[in-house]
Formats: sequence, C-alpha cells, structure tokens
Amino acid sequence: MSEADPKTPAPGAPGSVDFGYRQVPAAEKAVRVREVFDSVADKYDLMNDLMSAGVHRLWKRFMLSQTGLRPGQSALDVAGGTGDISAGMAAQVGEDGLVVLSDINAAMLGVGRDRLLDRGLMRNVRFALANAECLPFADESFDCVTIAFGLRNVTDKAAALASMRRVLKPGGRLLVLEFSKPTLPGLKKIYDVYSFSVLPWLGRRVAGDSDSYQYLAESIRRFPDQQALLAMMREAGLEDCRHHDLSGGIVALHRGFRY
Repeated sequence: MSEADPKTPAPGAPGSVDFGYRQVPAAEKAVRVREVFDSVADKYDLMNDLMSAGVHRLWKRFMLSQTGLRPGQSALDVAGGTGDISAGMAAQVGEDGLVVLSDINAAMLGVGRDRLLDRGLMRNVRFALANAECLPFADESFDCVTIAFGLRNVTDKAAALASMRRVLKPGGRLLVLEFSKPTLPGLKKIYDVYSFSVLPWLGRRVAGDSDSYQYLAESIRRFPDQQALLAMMREAGLEDCRHHDLSGGIVALHRGFRY
C-alpha cells in the first residue's frame, strides 16, 4: 500500500469534501472541477453522444417536457454548459420571454454561447458566469430553474439547492437532471464495468483526457441516491418534491416547487 499524501485530508476530515473517490479541502474542489471542464469543454457534446449512445438527448427532452414554461416567462439554466437545455427553454418562452444560461466555468460558458449563436438563439438568451451556490440574481426572478448533470460537481449542494429555490418565483419549479442509482436488477454491475473501463478509455481516445472521465465516473457514485436528493430538496424549502427514474435509474429527474 502506498503512503498517503500528507496534503490529502482523511475521509470525513473537517473541511474536506469528495472529489470523486478522493477527499480534498473544500476550498479546492471548485478549482479542480474547473480544471476538469477546461480540459473537456471542446469535446463535451461529442463525448456525451458517445458515452450515452445519444440517449442523453432523450433524457434532456424529457426534462424540457417538465418545465411548465409558457411564452413570455423566464428561466435559468444553472451549470448549463453547452446550452442544450437553454436552447429548448428559449423555444418554450418565445421572443417575449427570457432564458439565462449560467455556468461557473468560463470555457463551458463560451462553448454554450457559441453553440446558441450558431443556432440563432440570442434574442431571448443571456449569459452569466455564476456559482450555483450563490446565484447573482434577485429573489423570485424565474418561473423555472434547471440544472442538468451539474449538481454533483458543486461543492456545497445544500447551498446550491437553497440558492436555486431563492431565485424561483412563487409557483416556480426546480428541475434537477442527474445520474443516480440503478434500480433494475443486475444493471449496477454492468453499469460499473462500463463506467470504470469504457468511459476513461473513451476520454483518453477522444478527448485526450482519461483522468477527467475517471473523476466523472467516480463523482456519479458519490452523488446522493434518489431518496437522499429528495430529502435535500425538501430541506432547502422546496415542496411537492418527486422524482422520475430514466433508463432504469441510471439517471433521475427530480422536481420541486416554491410555493
């Protein structure tokens, strides 16, 4: 057994958080996550298609079907990355509505802005470099807030959920699309083999970065399961919270309202 790095906190040490299967000082996680996404930003959409065989588009389509948005309303896409969800919501709110695409990572936000510009979706979309834990928007600003595959990378998830609830209008909803825990018998073993063998291999061959995809696989395993996330949403003050499993629980969409 190799000797522990003296700079690495022990599991459960005060002020430490998970970064995949490692423990790091809480103040360092955001920097490490930024490095991951700086590395993969240019290949992010391609890798999503390869890793999920395109199924991530169906997961996002289902999320968009649950926004409840109408023309003229406003929406916030937190950790919106390359802009898939923002583009869908921009179509839902129309030219009289507003969508804000936010991300803490400048490289990902830049890719998202370029993608939406290429699609001609700039008239009702704005962009914000923002931390999910302390969103720079006024209370009760948005009819819908979404975060797709971003919450597991946040250092303080409870703070992010509370921040997203704060900016919701009364009657507004929060949608969290995230990898979760497989519920179909036998699926977990297959999924583990795929995650820890195929994903890093794809990362190395396509994005030139196996370590980042190793982290992403580990971060999925560290993320709260369906029931634990429901409890966290209720703790943040959201109501009528429920979830819907997709692809046998590999992914789940969680929904909660601010009343």
